[in-house]
Amino acid sequence: MKSAHASDPWPVALSIAGSDSGGGAGIQADLRVFSALGVFGTTALTCVTAQNPGGVAAVGAIAPDLVAAQIDAVADAFPVAAAKTGMLFSAAIMDAVAGAMVRRGIPCVVVDPVMVAASGAPLLAPDGLAAMIGRIIPLACAVTPNLDEAGLLLGRPVGAEADLRDVARDLARRLGVAVVLKGGHRPGARIANVLCDGAAVEVFEASRAEGPSPHGAGCTFSAAIAAGLAWGLPLAAAVREAVAYVETAFRGARSAGAHRLLDPFAGWSR
Repeated sequence: MKSAHASDPWPVALSIAGSDSGGGAGIQADLRVFSALGVFGTTALTCVTAQNPGGVAAVGAIAPDLVAAQIDAVADAFPVAAAKTGMLFSAAIMDAVAGAMVRRGIPCVVVDPVMVAASGAPLLAPDGLAAMIGRIIPLACAVTPNLDEAGLLLGRPVGAEADLRDVARDLARRLGVAVVLKGGHRPGARIANVLCDGAAVEVFEASRAEGPSPHGAGCTFSAAIAAGLAWGLPLAAAVREAVAYVETAFRGARSAGAHRLLDPFAGWSR
């Protein structure tokens, strides 16, 4: 990404996602990523969660009209250059978000199809999957599923042995939008992330950091892609930089109490 100067306009990105009281994921993670990558972050909160890196204790959904009002308030004041969605939870919230994004002409939407927390807690209501596929994903410039989420979107299991290129092609064909399939759940010293824009397929590799995967990696990755798009990068370039950024954040992970957390500012400055 190009360097910024004090006199330059600040690119604006919008995170439409849930709050993580533990601070490692959700809008808290997104705002840190935006700041690290020189983007002014704004938010539309969809849910409040009581959680920490060990698990989710409770979820409270925000009224859909209030979610839409937040998007309107941001768009009234700022030229939103890119957005990302995280935890949207219910069909009612997704309908409100989709309507607001269309009404306000929000460009370059990165959809992180958050369905289940790393701890296994469900983050999507029973009516949410169909709404995500039918209302949210058609507005996206890219969708960033992991292997489990890819299986749910395809309606069939995706095993760790699957060819990621084929899965990404199938997803892009089914969903009608570009797909960035995350391979972090597969074993091995190298992580492959596959971008398929419907025709071309490109693989972006990163080395795996030692130790358990810190909380919030998916949010960090999708927010980094959105930040690159806000700076005007083409999608492939934004994905390339996001892969490098997350790899650096993993290697800079630090302990906070008993938990190891990504450092979104490790090696990056603007």
